Amino acid sequence: MGDATQASPLQDERVKKISPFRKALIRPELGGIVGTIAVFTFFLLFAFDSGMFSSQGIMNWSVVSAQFMVIAVGACLLMIAGEFDLSVGSMIGFAGMLVAIFGVTMGWPMWAAILVTFAICVTIGALNGWIVVRTGLPSFIVTLAFLFILRGLTIFLPQTIERKTIIGGIRDAAEGDWLGALFGGKILGGLFRWLADAGLIGVFDRGARAGEPVVDGIPMLIVWALALVVFGHVLLTRTKFGNWIFASGGDPEAARNSGVPVAKVKILMFMFTAFCATVFAICQVMEFGSAGADRGLLKEFEAIIAVVIGGALLTGGYGSVIGAALGALIFGVVQQGLFFANVESSLFRVFLGVILLGAVILNTNIRRIITGER
Repeated sequence: MGDATQASPLQDERVKKISPFRKALIRPELGGIVGTIAVFTFFLLFAFDSGMFSSQGIMNWSVVSAQFMVIAVGACLLMIAGEFDLSVGSMIGFAGMLVAIFGVTMGWPMWAAILVTFAICVTIGALNGWIVVRTGLPSFIVTLAFLFILRGLTIFLPQTIERKTIIGGIRDAAEGDWLGALFGGKILGGLFRWLADAGLIGVFDRGARAGEPVVDGIPMLIVWALALVVFGHVLLTRTKFGNWIFASGGDPEAARNSGVPVAKVKILMFMFTAFCATVFAICQVMEFGSAGADRGLLKEFEAIIAVVIGGALLTGGYGSVIGAALGALIFGVVQQGLFFANVESSLFRVFLGVILLGAVILNTNIRRIITGER
């Protein structure tokens, strides 16, 4: 009887229910949710009449948010697996330049240029991962080296081949290309024209061609961003491989002892990060019609910040793709919102730094309260 009495508190502790509120507090997306609410509240108060929330304004910050979102998904999964990739920004510039060299300078069909670019960039991502797992070097150091290697090649190749660091003509080369349209086209154009004709959205504006809506479709960049977010979220939360990602970042040694192929997981995450960077690069060159050696600067840090705002731990093993997407949304809204609110654009990074610091402190303190850590 006495033994049963002593065991009951332990049993109660194991089976006690956690309230929905406490469950919400320990969700990794909490910082991103709070930051998103704060940002939208701020701009609804100070920039509501500026056009920021018109159809064109929404499209502007949605496109910018989608740019951050594409690379944040890859960075998120890699960070949860316990690694970093500081070469993302350089990979963006490098991939864009490869598409331009293959598709414009060398005259390849754009679909071939895109496929070969993907193959090269994903292989470089695999090389990053292989070096990290084989040598045991910190991924910070390995990818920092590739940051310089890829940036140097991005400058060297066009200067050697074309005697310049910007290669144009990509949009013309991609005209009518089936694969190019998946990165540079738009969808639902007919829907927007119908909405405009019906007067349901104010998409007609001075300066637009007669009878043409200002918002003439959803860019494929946004489609890619949403698709990658859905894919990443499902992979992370609904598959065995997602459990492997968490295990590889949380306690690699215990994961190996449990049969998790940690090395394979990490290499695949480096490859996926390179894939996301290449998607960003190709969408960008299709939009601008040119590739420049300076493209992608600082994007690696912006991706990491978006992921951290979204609740991921720098130590790995904890995070959320939805949270990373919210962090990317914050980036886009703030960057465009400061313009609409007539705030000095140089304050963009100050604003982001404040949000980042606040989100990290909030996440850390709430986890300590819930877990009882000091």
